[in-house]
Amino acid sequence: MSKNKKKRNKQYTGVDAAVTKPIITRISAVNRSKFGQWWFDNKAKLKPILIAVGVVLFIIIIIVQIVKLASGG
Repeated sequence: MSKNKKKRNKQYTGVDAAVTKPIITRISAVNRSKFGQWWFDNKAKLKPILIAVGVVLFIIIIIVQIVKLASGG
């Protein structure tokens, strides 16, 4: 059986080594109202909650209409 060659895990830093690209951080400045800034900060938390509330309200309205039709009103 031949001996396994040890794998190299050290990064090559010679003259002809690949140049690492710098990390670019993009920042955008936007003038928002107080509510607009609040919505921007909390949008990720509130969107699923608002969608769930909308679906529940839609289902309640449908059930109320079906009951109203069934009762002949």
